[in-house]
Amino acid sequence: MGQERVEDYKDLFVWKRGMELVQAVYRVARRLPKDEIFALSSQIRRASISIPSNIAEGYGRSSPADYKRFLSIARGSAYEVETQLLLCVSLNYVSQAEVETAIKLVNEIIRMLNVLIPKVNG
Repeated sequence: MGQERVEDYKDLFVWKRGMELVQAVYRVARRLPKDEIFALSSQIRRASISIPSNIAEGYGRSSPADYKRFLSIARGSAYEVETQLLLCVSLNYVSQAEVETAIKLVNEIIRMLNVLIPKVNG
């Protein structure tokens, strides 16, 4: 009990949370002004997609060192998404309440990656 059984990257709780984050970010991005569609909106969507994508890609790599590197990239993308969400609020594009779910997911993902990365042998 307590140990996560992982037979595939889709079994990873952090990957599942990453997928939830993408959905939350897309909901926020839809609320951004149309003139941000090729700037902040596009960037925050790409950064959020990068999180579960890098977790999956790292899982599929042949060495633990590669896996750690991709998990670190995913963590960096999580910080990027958090920054972009905070920008959306500071620019008055959305309210703090509108980004609350996404921010909570980002912080949870960062905590999980901070635990997972040192556990990967390599």
